[in-house]
Amino acid sequence: MSDIDIRRPHGKSRAEARASAEHMASELKEEFDLDYAWDGDVMRFQRPGVSGELSLDAKEVALHIRLGFLLFALKPRIEREAQRFFDENFPI
Repeated sequence: MSDIDIRRPHGKSRAEARASAEHMASELKEEFDLDYAWDGDVMRFQRPGVSGELSLDAKEVALHIRLGFLLFALKPRIEREAQRFFDENFPI
C-alpha cells in the first residue's frame, strides 16, 4: 500500500470549508467514480483500489489517501490531481 497525505490551512468558516469539501467530493465522484459519505467533519471515500478520508477542523483541511498495490504506479498522477483539487477548492 502507498499513502498520500495533504494538509492545508483553509481560512474559511467551518460551513464554507465543508461546502468546498463537498464540491471537491462531487467532482471526484463524477471524475473518478468515488463513493463518499460524511461522518461529522470527516468525509470517507472509496472505490476499488483507493480509500481515504478528508477531515476538516476550524483551521485546517487534511486529506489521507490509501492506494492499493495495483494503483501504486499511478501515485504521482493521483497526487497531482489531489493537489489540483486542493488548489481549486482550498487556495492558499
